[in-house]
Amino acid sequence: MSFRAAGYSWRLYCGSKAIESGLLEAVARAGAKRAFVICSPSVNRRTDVVHRIAAALGDRYAGVYDGIEKDSTFASVVAAKEAAQTANADLLIAAGGGSVVVAVRAVAIFMAEAGDPFEIMTQYPEGKPAYSPRLMAAKPPIINIPTTPNSAVNRAGTGLKNPDLDQRMEYFDPKIRPQAIFFDEDALMTAPPELIRSTATTVFAGLVGNMAQDGLNPLALADRDHAFRLAHKAYPRLVDELDEPSLRIDFCLAAFLRNRAEDDGIGRFRSDAFSGDYAISTALHVRYPHVGQGESTSVVHSAKIRISEKIDAAAARRVAEALDVWHGNMETRQAALAVAERLDDLYTQMKMPTQLRQLDIPREDLVNIAKETVKNFNANAGARSAEDRISDSLRLLEAAY
Repeated sequence: MSFRAAGYSWRLYCGSKAIESGLLEAVARAGAKRAFVICSPSVNRRTDVVHRIAAALGDRYAGVYDGIEKDSTFASVVAAKEAAQTANADLLIAAGGGSVVVAVRAVAIFMAEAGDPFEIMTQYPEGKPAYSPRLMAAKPPIINIPTTPNSAVNRAGTGLKNPDLDQRMEYFDPKIRPQAIFFDEDALMTAPPELIRSTATTVFAGLVGNMAQDGLNPLALADRDHAFRLAHKAYPRLVDELDEPSLRIDFCLAAFLRNRAEDDGIGRFRSDAFSGDYAISTALHVRYPHVGQGESTSVVHSAKIRISEKIDAAAARRVAEALDVWHGNMETRQAALAVAERLDDLYTQMKMPTQLRQLDIPREDLVNIAKETVKNFNANAGARSAEDRISDSLRLLEAAY
């Protein structure tokens, strides 16, 4: 078997009091003297996470910026960059959910790159494929301390919300992967139930889509399958056990393993029947502040399956077996519909929406949502026309409504 695998320098600290037992070591290993924390207002003002970080670091703690906004706004990232530079930071600590983790990667880029942020972001030239400029400057090291499970925790890309543009500001740089990650039980328990439900749904839904993929090399297959087992076992339990820290840890590990499987060969942003629609989900939660990423995922997932005209028989069986809805005499579409029904049941149990109308989004705005799916590098790097992308998106949005 021929395949390519990638490895990156990282250390994972997991369990009770992981911050106290490992953070100073991680900062020292990076050779840093001025570790600067970046987070949201709620993490700093409603939890003890920043206080614990400061106490663990002692004189290596350089301060905190707590103004990161939902969906990693460009304005809050610029402000965080300026605060980090004022503090003479030589290492960045992201403490919070996916928006904070993504924002800190952009802060590292803005601190190091001399180019204009609008010129070094992903470009969408008219009539040509999109491209991401290469970012060559050395970046300050990053440590991630997530307070929610999220698939951003060990990635190398970032996307910022900017209301003045018709697209997110997207960047990619392998040098912004974290040097250390902390799955600290107490930090994860600070996230409110509704946020955990949303982030766990995003992780679970992504793995359902990954189960449709075949032909994986042994490394990717092992990580994907175990990630799915962790998430599939934990997801129904969250309904009654939101205060169980081990379930939150399991989702963090599932997201981490899924990312590692993607590094080793899984296609992350696939467009098959079982993978939902990343561009639509992103457009929904970026356009509407009251919509979370999990909610924007659950409302289109089963609808995408139901309207898909081409469904691979082997993929349908794999996903149906994984979700325990397969029986031996099933036809392909029957299996796919059973998967859609099972997903709707699970999302409803988790108090997650399964129809777009449940998000209080006006139907007349669907066309605008569809238009916002065009400039999304992960889902549409120029291989499809804007007209096709909008048409397909609108069809799915109508079906999901």
